[in-house]
Amino acid sequence: MTYSETAIGKFCIESWSESPIFDIDGEGMTAGGVYYPKRGATQAIVHYSYTGDIEGTSSLAYLITYKADVAPVLGVERFEGSIGGHEGTCVFQHIGSQDQGSVSVRMEVLPGMGTGSLVDLRGGADLSIAGHSDSGYELVLSYDTY
Repeated sequence: MTYSETAIGKFCIESWSESPIFDIDGEGMTAGGVYYPKRGATQAIVHYSYTGDIEGTSSLAYLITYKADVAPVLGVERFEGSIGGHEGTCVFQHIGSQDQGSVSVRMEVLPGMGTGSLVDLRGGADLSIAGHSDSGYELVLSYDTY
């Protein structure tokens, strides 16, 4: 789908709390006090801050699967702030995949879940992240507010 507006921002991870849901083989590893299954799934609650054309904060619930190769990642994120000067809240769904060193996700606005000037927001962004960055990650959101 083509959208008429573009917002460029950067998001930073403010907090990340991950815990196992299930472990298929019992062969995982612990890193930073968190257990990661070799094959299985975890849930993560993540808080982001956004700057740039996208200004605000969000809370994200992720379901993350782990296996030897590329594995699915699903999430729902509630954003509060402004996008291109339009203030309110909206909800993004995240559908993608991850492997040991990278994540690729398509973020889409969930229609009917916004408030304020973002109530009719439509749009999405593609994210590709390789490795950790203390300075944050760029996000380019294509959107319409109708």
